[in-house]
Amino acid sequence: MRVLHLFKTYQPDSMGGIEQTIFQLCEACKPWGVESSVLTLSRQPAAQPLRIANHQVHQAKLDVNLASTGLSREVFQHFRHLAQEADIVHYHFPWPLMDLLHFNARHGKPSVLSYHSDIVRQRFLLQLYRPLMHRFLGAMDQIVTASPNYLATSDILARYRHKTQVIPYGLDKTGYNNIDPPRLAHWQTQFPDGFFLFVGVMRYYKGLHILLDACKDTHYPVLIVGAGPMEKRLRRQADQLQLQNVHFVGPLPDAEKNALLQACRVLVFPSHLRSEAFGISLLEGAMFGKPMISSEIGTGTTYINIHGETGLVVPPSDAAALRGAMQHLWNDRLLSTRMGQAAAQRYQSLFTAERMGQSFSTIYQRLAGAPKLSLQTQYQTERPISEREL
Repeated sequence: MRVLHLFKTYQPDSMGGIEQTIFQLCEACKPWGVESSVLTLSRQPAAQPLRIANHQVHQAKLDVNLASTGLSREVFQHFRHLAQEADIVHYHFPWPLMDLLHFNARHGKPSVLSYHSDIVRQRFLLQLYRPLMHRFLGAMDQIVTASPNYLATSDILARYRHKTQVIPYGLDKTGYNNIDPPRLAHWQTQFPDGFFLFVGVMRYYKGLHILLDACKDTHYPVLIVGAGPMEKRLRRQADQLQLQNVHFVGPLPDAEKNALLQACRVLVFPSHLRSEAFGISLLEGAMFGKPMISSEIGTGTTYINIHGETGLVVPPSDAAALRGAMQHLWNDRLLSTRMGQAAAQRYQSLFTAERMGQSFSTIYQRLAGAPKLSLQTQYQTERPISEREL
């Protein structure tokens, strides 16, 4: 069975949480007889499809990026061709151009949509986009979201509960075995008593400014791994607060990032807005058996991290509560160890890549076996959308 994934960004150009999820999904479905490919945009697209692990990546030319929406004229032709070759088309929401691609192609193939996040920041543009969005979501054969928390709190998904299934994101732990021993020894020597760790892109919804406020007048070390659009502002804030215990270590290769996940005492994840729909690095912390600190924002973060069991959950944007949680886990090693063990057990029972791959493969097989007429009915009354309407 051939499955085509569609999203605005992907490896090797971009390494965010959705990209990581698509990668894990492509690889996890292969043992179930699924051949996966990805269509994405790139500023410098490769002339030929790329091979990443066990799946292909097709790149179309990115023309412009407006309001976090990649636009491309070239991608229409690419999508029409690749969708005709696929048995299933798997969309990754949100990306408004994707809706236009779907209705323009009229491919008649079963369609799965992973609903990764509500549109949170562009509220004015959402009002303009809403009719097309609901037309698109209504046309999907199956919608999947990653946590019951998100399904329960999304006003958009409430309309589509009848065809929405929860399948948690999963990670393959064997892909994290490449720990760099010299770098692990370096960090353990540098911080022999351990440290708090944040891993992720420095975006507006990650709540790192709250973490910095929480670190004021504390002594325990905090390492921040990653880069992003908020980095300069956050560094200035750290200088103004005179935070000698906060260390910006920049983006790191996987082997060194994994070494830090192994060496840290607590994974801290202060995201404070619903744009953080799940939190892959939070899941990485659970996989490494680390206690976690996160905020209650009604999304998958609190599906990974259960307050009082796998870590501590605090109110969003509350630096004092975050500071208190950090002090609690820093001072109580026994509690911290117990919560880390519970986090690892929860990962093993709910969040493995194998479990995710099997669940999606079951959906693919079911939809591929549905009568062709019922799959095409939704298009009979739809007007095609042309590239000119973009």
